[in-house]
Amino acid sequence: MNPSDTLATLQEQVQQAAANHTPLAVRGGGSKSWLNPASRQARTGTMLDLHAYAGIVSYEPTELVVTARAGTPLAELEALLATQGQCLPFDPPHFAHTGARATVGGMVAAGLAGPARQGAGAVRDYVLGAVLLSGRAEVLHFGGQVMKNVAGFDVSRLLVGSMGSLGAILEVSLKVLPRAPADATLVFEMSKERAIEQVNIWGGQPLPIAASAWCCGGDGSDHLLHLRLRGAQAAVAAACARLGGQRVDDAAAAALWQGLREQTLPWFATTWAQPGAAGEALWRLAVPPTTPPMRLQGDLLIEWGGAQRWLKTALPAAVMREAAARAGGHATRFRGGDPDTPVFTPPAPPLDRIHREIKRAFDPHGIFPTVMAS
Repeated sequence: MNPSDTLATLQEQVQQAAANHTPLAVRGGGSKSWLNPASRQARTGTMLDLHAYAGIVSYEPTELVVTARAGTPLAELEALLATQGQCLPFDPPHFAHTGARATVGGMVAAGLAGPARQGAGAVRDYVLGAVLLSGRAEVLHFGGQVMKNVAGFDVSRLLVGSMGSLGAILEVSLKVLPRAPADATLVFEMSKERAIEQVNIWGGQPLPIAASAWCCGGDGSDHLLHLRLRGAQAAVAAACARLGGQRVDDAAAAALWQGLREQTLPWFATTWAQPGAAGEALWRLAVPPTTPPMRLQGDLLIEWGGAQRWLKTALPAAVMREAAARAGGHATRFRGGDPDTPVFTPPAPPLDRIHREIKRAFDPHGIFPTVMAS
């Protein structure tokens, strides 16, 4: 089926759902289904499957812009960019080891970034434009293919992390970047308190820091901070000489950051064992990077210079969310734990009101799930 026919089928499905007030759940490759509250909606409604609406629409390597349909496999897009020495700089995870296939639309809808988020920025920073299938079955175009093209409300970036709540993302235009010519990883032994402080000090200096990760060994004896440097050969070499530490073998370093991006490191193993089961959960805490250690019981891994903290714990959701709120952030039940516990922290009333008004404009019949991604 060609893209036009596929789109027509999707529009007809949305029209029928609106007419019958049937809930719809948007699905791409299903690589992050445990994170999507809409999966419950799919049990009582209908799945709007976008995996067939795929393909690269355009790619201009000299302009650093690519446009792809939502069902395009993320691996296919990254392979195309690699032929031109380019990449998606925010390290979007695939979670391919789950047996699912990450898609471009799912990448934007989930808004997840990998270790390179610290140095390169978030998914939304690279979204130039988008096409959305609304709850009225309208095909809406937002943004474009250049950076300075927005007047008023930037809806294309609003779709990042929306988890299908505003409609089905059909197509996205993304800014891409050349791969860095040099890459080095240093490791330091230090406590979490010292690691948070030191990475933020380094972050205020002219150093090519791309990523950081701190965790302790299984027995708690060794506390290791890994620091990734990326940039020009001279800049990386100078930073290595200045910072000291121990240089990690390139192959081992690549495996480390890939494992962190895809959550295949041994530290994450138990979180995949029984996804959705009651008991220990993997929590993602998004807090200001300089936030001191939060004294929460469980195993901790810190990324993004302290801004993203993973915690394996059986603590109640209320405790996690209260601690994150006190620090000026929020907590997401990323995987595992009590399946009846909401995944995302409920937004504050003013933000919730804005979200619902926007949703009403795009989805007046309420056929798409109501969810605020964090």
